[in-house]
Amino acid sequence: MHLHEHQSKALLGSCSIPVPEGRLATSAEEAGARARELGGGEWMVKAQVHAGGRGRAGGVRKAVGLHAVSAIAGEMIGTRLVTGQTTSEGRPVDSVLVERPSAIERELYLGMLVDREHGRIAIVASAAGGMDVEEAACHSNQRVKLKYLCIVLV
Repeated sequence: MHLHEHQSKALLGSCSIPVPEGRLATSAEEAGARARELGGGEWMVKAQVHAGGRGRAGGVRKAVGLHAVSAIAGEMIGTRLVTGQTTSEGRPVDSVLVERPSAIERELYLGMLVDREHGRIAIVASAAGGMDVEEAACHSNQRVKLKYLCIVLV
């Protein structure tokens, strides 16, 4: 199952898990309107693609002022984002998530994926946070833990 960030946050929010307030936009004009709805003077504009490494690739950017939200969204939507997890063709950016920035005290990473080779779900956790978690896994096995979960359906 592939979920975009906005879809994952909607699911978490429906379970009463706190998530930053955000709105989806499919155009630069709509992104500006969504920022206006959220209020404030700073927002994060996040490309909604199925790939990690969006921040380092320019797919997550801070916008100060409504004009900046529209400008950044306009630069992203309709392009292809190339990250370390995509091919050289990248992934199409059809929408962006506009959300208020969060004051982060500590960042953790938790991911689950299907390991088809072993027929299990792999759970990846890191106290090093989400940014560059792959890099942390390559250089410090102390910071990233990998566990397998076996689910038996009856």
